[in-house]
Amino acid sequence: MQQNIYETTNGAYKQKNPNWHIEDSSWKASQIMSMLNRNNLHPQTITEIGCGAGEILHQLYLRLPTDTIFEGYEISPDAYALSVSRANERLSFNLSDMSEVTAPTDLLLMMDVFEHVEDYIGFIRSCKDKARYKIFHIPLDISVLALFRGTIMKTREKVGHLHYYTKETAIATIKDCGYTIIDHFYTPSGVQLSRSFKSKIAKLPRILLYNINKDFAVTLLGGHSLLVLAE
Repeated sequence: MQQNIYETTNGAYKQKNPNWHIEDSSWKASQIMSMLNRNNLHPQTITEIGCGAGEILHQLYLRLPTDTIFEGYEISPDAYALSVSRANERLSFNLSDMSEVTAPTDLLLMMDVFEHVEDYIGFIRSCKDKARYKIFHIPLDISVLALFRGTIMKTREKVGHLHYYTKETAIATIKDCGYTIIDHFYTPSGVQLSRSFKSKIAKLPRILLYNINKDFAVTLLGGHSLLVLAE
């Protein structure tokens, strides 16, 4: 996986994000559960590529049936060191990239991953045959507000995004890689996870406008990511 390897393996990412976004993991697991429930999916094996500290898988482990098996893959030694404390008889972690995912799995998770990958098209295509179902979580960094405020380069510096998407370009990218889109919905990351002062100011107008017109609200004010189920 041609990820932004230098940032993740030389300790730079850890310096900027020391807890590897563990505080967002329960929320992300809830979004995955919503997608599984609304599509009546009951995977028995779940693999996550770019699992970070492993807390998303751990949260799913706590919520799904006791015969479900989980496995995570991560290229950062720093993130892997955080994940191993979560391992148990049904939840395992590997310090390796997605090329090592050889066993078939029911569901493949890529939560905020391919925007970090240099060859994102090759990466997405190479994941297609590793599971029947795939769930992507994609930050929608491009909005009118983000362009006006000039926050895209701040996102690049803070969390290492190399590519930037709208809902339309994210879906087109996945389709161009040969996938069939089954379902998708916005996830209100900038509303439900807002922590900065500026995010809290934008929270109310985002909620109000979203209730009137979802696509227009996200295009104008941002604050959302996209969860996509594909096969």
